[in-house]
Amino acid sequence: MERQRIALLGSTGSIGEQTLDIVRENSNLFEIVTLTAHSNWKRLAAQAVEFNADSVVIADERYYTPLKESLADTDIKVYAGQSAVAQVAAEQNVDVVVNALVGYAGLIPTVEAIKRSKKIALANKETLVVGGETVMKLAEQYRSPILPIDSEHSAIFQCLIGERSPLRRLIITCSGGSLRDLPIEALKDVTPEQALKHPQWTMGAKITIDSSTLVNKGFEVIEAKWLFGLDADKISVIQHPQSVVHSMVEFEDGAIKAQLGTPDMHMPISFALMYPNRAVRDEHFSFADNPTLTFEEVNRIKYPALDIAYDVLRRGGTAACTMNGSNEVAVAAFLAHKCGYLDIVRSIEYALEHAQFISNPTLEDYAAADIESRRLAQQYLKITE
Repeated sequence: MERQRIALLGSTGSIGEQTLDIVRENSNLFEIVTLTAHSNWKRLAAQAVEFNADSVVIADERYYTPLKESLADTDIKVYAGQSAVAQVAAEQNVDVVVNALVGYAGLIPTVEAIKRSKKIALANKETLVVGGETVMKLAEQYRSPILPIDSEHSAIFQCLIGERSPLRRLIITCSGGSLRDLPIEALKDVTPEQALKHPQWTMGAKITIDSSTLVNKGFEVIEAKWLFGLDADKISVIQHPQSVVHSMVEFEDGAIKAQLGTPDMHMPISFALMYPNRAVRDEHFSFADNPTLTFEEVNRIKYPALDIAYDVLRRGGTAACTMNGSNEVAVAAFLAHKCGYLDIVRSIEYALEHAQFISNPTLEDYAAADIESRRLAQQYLKITE
């Protein structure tokens, strides 16, 4: 079996680093062709040298010169800019694109890779949140397989393998995030430092904040619709604080299949890369150490973002794109101490209320909706870039 040649987009983030762990453990199966990062040029350079990459891309062009200089003694090609990220994802010498980018920035690289019939290992849920209908049509047209890396969607995918009967519903589990034990009246005073302390998962800052608001869970509902072809009323969310059951599938006979494991992303990453095979890893789950697994309904008053996500899923069109763009701006503002925690969801609501809605958008329409949503969020928050 020939080694799969990987383009890893977002290599310096949490998913990117864990993907490289899998490559290290399975160097006979994978080789790194290209690596991209947003701004962490020092880590990107070190990764490129370690894995002998053909090329690297730094999306923030301000860091092109130091990156280029740091790799001057190598044969590694150095590029910069968002368009270069999409270009390397579509290169002929790439078999698999691992999209671990954050936010809207992941959409166009995914589209370009699909148009070259690449296998997509997708951690960038915004690709499907923003442009799910367009992306899935293209994937079918170009026969480009999309394998989920999100632990919840990987769990559902694993539960569906070998099944032929129709589903009753998908059950996506939700940890409740870093603020799950905080009373609702205390949310107005939450600091970024509080919200970043997730009790189970080690993730990037953006997704950790999204987990605390349940925007992330809402996005997972939207992603599940496009990955598995189910309407919103067949996708439910249940709070499961231990994060051991990663998600479940209920069938028409009442049977429920669940995928369990430790809260660690190495398994879903390796499964996406190796499917239909599995990795051999030194990972062991102890039921004795996890004697109690609990489940409860999500508090929809404390977490209004979940119902907003269901609403935009039912609306379709550019609504989810508007939700995503405004959320990206608000989360960045919150992390920079420029707005309050509750302003994140309020920004989303404001943008959805004032944005233009297009029911059958093109990629150009998504781009325009993204720009508009960011402007509206900045308008609501009274901030400038």
